[in-house]
Amino acid sequence: MAKLVSETYGEALFSLGMEKEIVDSLMDEIDSLWKILKENPGFSSLMNHPDIGRDEKIEILHNVFEGKLSDTLYGFLEVLIHKGRYGAIDDIFTYYTDRYKAFHKIGVAYVTSAGALTDGQKARIEKRLIETTQYSKMELHYSLDKDLIGGLVIRIGDRVVDSSIRTKLEGLQRQLMKVQLS
Repeated sequence: MAKLVSETYGEALFSLGMEKEIVDSLMDEIDSLWKILKENPGFSSLMNHPDIGRDEKIEILHNVFEGKLSDTLYGFLEVLIHKGRYGAIDDIFTYYTDRYKAFHKIGVAYVTSAGALTDGQKARIEKRLIETTQYSKMELHYSLDKDLIGGLVIRIGDRVVDSSIRTKLEGLQRQLMKVQLS
C-alpha cells in the first residue's frame, strides 16, 4: 500500500530534523508558521491556486518567507511547491507533530467531565496517566459534558476509559432489562 503524502513528506521532514539535530527547533518553527498560515488562509489559497504557476508560487514564497524561516523549513516549502504538494501542508505538519510527540513520549489525552475540574484534580489525572501509560509527559485537553452526571471519560488515541455515572447507569439499565426479560 502506498504511503500517504502526509506520511512521506512528514517523515522526510522529521528525518531531516533528526539528522541535523534540530527536531525541537523545527517543531517550534512549524508551530509558529502553522499559526500564521491559519490566521492568513488567503496565502494557502494562493499557493494552491491552479492558475498560478510554480515559479510564481516560489517567488511569492521567497517574498514572504525568505530570511524569516530556517533554511531547512524554507527549503522544505520550496520542495512542496515544486512537487505540487503544498495542499497537503496541514496533514504534513500534523504528521510531524504526532511524530515529534511520539519521539518525546508526549501523550495526548482528552478528558471530559461533568463539571469543572480543579487544578489539583487535573494534576492528579495527569500524574495517574503518566504512571499508567508509556508516556513521560501528557498534553491534556479538557471539556465539559453535563450529561455525564459525574465521573470522567478519558480518551488517548483509540483507547477510551469511561467511568462516568451516565455509562454506569446505562449499564445498570441494560442489566435490569435482561432480568425483566428472563
